[in-house]
Amino acid sequence: MNQSLWLFAQAPSNAPVPLGFPPGTPFFIIGSCLVILFLASRNIERPHDGPKMPLGPLAPLFNNISVAGFIGSMSFGHIVGVLLTLLAAPKT
Repeated sequence: MNQSLWLFAQAPSNAPVPLGFPPGTPFFIIGSCLVILFLASRNIERPHDGPKMPLGPLAPLFNNISVAGFIGSMSFGHIVGVLLTLLAAPKT
């Protein structure tokens, strides 16, 4: 048997698995995406150009934003969320 496979087979099943990111990361990213989407839908100069994003009952809340505006808002929201996560990460 290969040495690395043998070591893997011997690992206890209840060993803690490090997450690699702070536990609040999903909340930072989801929250920042929603806030950026809300702000962008009101601050984009022409948010209704192009096809509308099918947001269902939440469409009026986000000003019936277009697909391009939605993608741009989500992209910027992810960038802000990652920066918040890095700022909140414990310093070692």
